[in-house]
Amino acid sequence: MKRIKVGLNLAILVTYVLMFAFSLISICYAQASPHSPVRVPEPGTLALFSTGIIGGLIRFARRHFVEFKRFFDITVGAIGLVIALPAIALAALLIKIVSPGPVFFKQERVGWDGRIFDIYKMRTMSIDAEKSTGPVWATEDDPRLIRFGKLMRKMHVDELPQLFNVLKGDMSIVGPRPERPVFVKKLTAEITDYGKRIRVRPGITGLAQVWHKYDETMEDVRKKVKYDLLYIREMCLMVDLRIMARTIIVSARGKGAR
Repeated sequence: MKRIKVGLNLAILVTYVLMFAFSLISICYAQASPHSPVRVPEPGTLALFSTGIIGGLIRFARRHFVEFKRFFDITVGAIGLVIALPAIALAALLIKIVSPGPVFFKQERVGWDGRIFDIYKMRTMSIDAEKSTGPVWATEDDPRLIRFGKLMRKMHVDELPQLFNVLKGDMSIVGPRPERPVFVKKLTAEITDYGKRIRVRPGITGLAQVWHKYDETMEDVRKKVKYDLLYIREMCLMVDLRIMARTIIVSARGKGAR
């Protein structure tokens, strides 16, 4: 049933696009042929007509953005994974050289609608890093980091395996950052509206990640929640594209990572 619904939505969208394209072709033909019986609309009428079609497409995209977003995630995730493979392979080699143990590790996170999933990352810390401390946030110059671990985090190379999570459907390219269950339970009790972050798929990057610094205090978390809720309220294709562009800049500057 879901596939039928998606197919119908795509068919409607394609129809809108074809209608718009056919209208433009007809107008161009009328302008090019002096003997054409077609009367070319006035510029104001043409602008109004075009605005109406474009407005309809925008409204359609907003209403069905969740379905379109999944298609967008699969496309970007697949392309991104192919591009990222050399970097993942190089990072894996470095990890094997400087630290015994697995190259990748998985960790439980809270996803869409409270579902628990395993997030994939490249290991940048020593084995059993939380054995003596328990679950804690990473800190600046964290002593648990292996050699080159800080560099990989600054370049966000350790997060590239999360593209697998995107393809699986656990995550999106853009969305609120997924948190560990133990922290979600604690923060939901202490911060108003924190639980609303799980209304959408979590993302590899997001509005909070590119416009705010890494969490160090509860006040930082409260500010990030506001960014996350703003994104959920306003999310659309253009917002996602702007966040992705901003992510490239932030990553190049080595910000937003620990």
